[in-house]
Amino acid sequence: MPTSATVLAMEDKEEMPSTDWRLLSLTEPASGRATKPGKAKIKSWTLVLAARKIPFRLEKIPSGTRIMVPADNLQDALDQIRLFEKENRNWPPPLPETAPLHDNTLNTLCLLFLLATFHNITQFDFGAGMPNPDDWINQGNAHAGKILDGEWWRVVTALTLHADLLHLLGNLVFGGVFMVRLARELGSGLAWFLLLAAGATGNLVNAWLQHPDHRAVGASTAVFGIIGLFSLLSLVRYRKPLWKRWPLPIAAACGLVALLGVGGERTDLGAHLWGFFCGGGLGVLTALFLKRYGRPGPLPNLFFAAGAGALLLGSWYAALT
Repeated sequence: MPTSATVLAMEDKEEMPSTDWRLLSLTEPASGRATKPGKAKIKSWTLVLAARKIPFRLEKIPSGTRIMVPADNLQDALDQIRLFEKENRNWPPPLPETAPLHDNTLNTLCLLFLLATFHNITQFDFGAGMPNPDDWINQGNAHAGKILDGEWWRVVTALTLHADLLHLLGNLVFGGVFMVRLARELGSGLAWFLLLAAGATGNLVNAWLQHPDHRAVGASTAVFGIIGLFSLLSLVRYRKPLWKRWPLPIAAACGLVALLGVGGERTDLGAHLWGFFCGGGLGVLTALFLKRYGRPGPLPNLFFAAGAGALLLGSWYAALT
């Protein structure tokens, strides 16, 4: 043992004068040369030795750090380290390959602009048989009792109405951030279809659980649906790399819900929460769909977009007629 070596740590037993310390090192099968472990591997190996109660010590040498074990424990230490390396080979697994993102930012911003324009239309009384502001709200809000009585369109139309300009701007800003990303990830058609589906199912569940006279408007149910969709989509897609860290996407999404969705006396917490949960369910289904069929191309996205548009227009037609 070199006299210049500095002893940094020692496990379990103090060194006795007669202890014969040996270098712990594995050999590469192909070359037969000894493997020089780096800092991360030394940390892992010492944890293995400590868990198996094998005495060891770390020595600082000019070229780095090395692990020394008593000669009597050397074979046991080698066996444990080989077993550890075998069990942890190729870990963590690589992230799944992702298709290049589509730049659909302009499409998304245009649709958000249309939502803002529609809000302005609902604020004016054009006369000549056109609905006035009260008609838009009365016929399109998510009235729980009327939804359960069969006015299904309200779960959709309520997503396009807002109480005031501040309400609209909040949903456009926060919703726009998530929609730009989702549209780039899945394509504009599928992204907007899922947004509408998450918001509508969230409003439906909320109506079932609320008092029959409960009313609500706003796209925030759909916005929180997209947050839930993202969290569960990430959880399912990256469940192997996440391994023990699987709660992270859900924890991050719950943090956003807590930050953005529970403040204000007029906040419909139930709609936000059920939008989040319904979006999460759609996220799981979407992840399974993508795993089986891959990301939809331009034509399927066109059909999804047409379906979302038809549902929205059909809902308002049913509401106003």
